[in-house]
Amino acid sequence: MAVLPPSPPPTPSWPLAALLRSSRPGSPAPAAPAGWAPWRRYRLSESMKGLLVALLGGGLPAGFVAPFTRMAHEASSIPSLEILLVRCTLHLAFAWRLRCRQAPLLGPAQGRRRLLLHATANLVSVACAYSSFVVVPSANAATVRKGSSTVGSALLALCVESRPLSGYDWFGLLGSTLGLLIMVVPDLLSLDASTRLTDAFGYALACLGGVALALGLVIFRALDFPAKLPTAAFAFGALGALVCAPAMFLLQEPVLPADPLTWTCTLAIGVLATVSFLCASHAATLAHPALVCAVLHSEVVVTLAVQYYVLREAVTPFDVMGAGVILGSIAIIAAQNVSCHPREEDG
Repeated sequence: MAVLPPSPPPTPSWPLAALLRSSRPGSPAPAAPAGWAPWRRYRLSESMKGLLVALLGGGLPAGFVAPFTRMAHEASSIPSLEILLVRCTLHLAFAWRLRCRQAPLLGPAQGRRRLLLHATANLVSVACAYSSFVVVPSANAATVRKGSSTVGSALLALCVESRPLSGYDWFGLLGSTLGLLIMVVPDLLSLDASTRLTDAFGYALACLGGVALALGLVIFRALDFPAKLPTAAFAFGALGALVCAPAMFLLQEPVLPADPLTWTCTLAIGVLATVSFLCASHAATLAHPALVCAVLHSEVVVTLAVQYYVLREAVTPFDVMGAGVILGSIAIIAAQNVSCHPREEDG
C-alpha cells in the first residue's frame, strides 16, 4: 500500500514575509483604517459587566445606608421598621413602570410563588440589616452581613445551580472572607460584658440578613419572565408595606421626626438602597452570585470611611488591614473576569 505524503502545514495567519516586512528597520508600519481604535475591537465579558454593575451601582451606594441609618436613629430615635416602610413606599413607584410596559404587576401566574419567596427573602434581609445597624457599629454589622451573604451564595450556587468557580475566584472569595474576619473578630473578642447579649443579638441579625440576601439573589436568577427587575422591586415594596406598617406598631414605637436631618437621611437611605437593590439584582443575572456578593464587600470599605470621617467613630488597625485585604480580593476577582472577547466583524 502506497504511503501518502504528509499534508503541508497550514498557512499561518501572519505570513513570514509580512512579519519580516513589518519588523524590518525603517519600513513604514501598515496604516490603520480611519477612525479605528484598538479598544473598539473588544468588548467586556458579561461576567465583568455584572461585576462592574455590582461594584459601582451596588456596593458604593449601599455603603452609605448603614451610617445614615445610625444617624437617623441617633437624631430622633426613628425605628428601623419605619425606615424600611419609607423605602418600601418608594418601591411602589415601579407600578407606573410596569403599567407603561403593559406588564402584570406581580408577573405571570406561574412565577408568582417564586416572586413572593424572593420578596420575602429580601424583606427579611433588609429588616435584619436595618435593625442590626442601630444595635452594633454600622461597619461591623455590614461586615458580618456581607460575609455571611458571600458564604451563603457560594454554597447555594454550588448546591442549586451546580456552577463551579475557578481557582482564582475561590482565592478571591477566601481573601474577601479573610478580610471580613480580620475586621470583625477582634471586636467580637472584646465585647463589653454589660452589652454582650445585645451585641450578640445584633450580630445574629446581621448574619441572618446576609443569608437571606444570598437566597434572594439566587432566587432572582431563577425568575425567567420579562420585566422581572421592576416586577421584583414592586413586589418587595408591596409586601414590605403590608408587613412593616402593622409590625411597626406592634414591635416598635413609631415617631414623627421634626428635624430635617432625620428626613434627609431616611429619604437618602430609600433612594440609595433602591439603586443598590436594582444593580445587585441585575448583576446577579450576569455574574456568579458568589462573585457579586464578594464585590459587594466594597460596601464595607465605604461604610468604614463614612463611620470614621462623618460619625467620628474609632477605626482600629484591624479595620484598615481588613479593608485592604477586601480591596485586594476584589481586584483578584475582577482581574480573573476581565476576559475581553473580539467583536464580530461586520459582514
